[in-house]
Amino acid sequence: MKTPIAIKRGAVAAIFIDLQEEHRQDQRYLVDGYEKILANVQRLQAAARASGVPLWHWAYIVDLDAQDRPFHPVEADGKSAFSDKDDPLTAICHEVAPIDSETLRIKAEASAFRSGPAAGELKARGIEWLVVAGVWTEACIDATVRDAVASGFRVLLVKDACGSGSAAMHQTAILNLANRLYGGAVTDTDGACRLLAGESVTAWQVEGSVPLRFTYENVARLYGEL
Repeated sequence: MKTPIAIKRGAVAAIFIDLQEEHRQDQRYLVDGYEKILANVQRLQAAARASGVPLWHWAYIVDLDAQDRPFHPVEADGKSAFSDKDDPLTAICHEVAPIDSETLRIKAEASAFRSGPAAGELKARGIEWLVVAGVWTEACIDATVRDAVASGFRVLLVKDACGSGSAAMHQTAILNLANRLYGGAVTDTDGACRLLAGESVTAWQVEGSVPLRFTYENVARLYGEL
């Protein structure tokens, strides 16, 4: 259901997941509608910076020399089939890259919070809400959101600032998360920017058990109603 929410100033951080060039340039890993997603991320970042909200950025890097991945897909030369440490396309897209002293973290797995100190560091700063954007929705966004909730954060999932390989992949992933986003909310870029500015916004919050019973036929409609 949609209910009014507001986010207390000083208790929110904005996190951006894997907004890397390979999703724009590598034909195998293109994100559907990526330019629009990046434009929405730019708006989010501008709103966060204007309100003094800390920005944290993550990039996914695979180093098979240092990581034990027995089933990981590899190229003929033995390098990772995606996000290889030596591939320049792992760079964060220039228009959404960190600036000044913003935090940049490298992760070796889907979730930004599965390992490492990030969750504890954010908690120590008094962060209660995480505004989440990035790619791919059903993979690294899903894993990050679920681990964030398990760590006690409220997640504001910005649906049109996330994306995947197709609209169907993205929309079903958002609906799956919305069904179980306890303590958090789903909104669009407009709503997120207003919340970052200190306004109250009506946003989707889960109530009850799995309220969004989507089918092949109604996915797009339900997604649009979030």
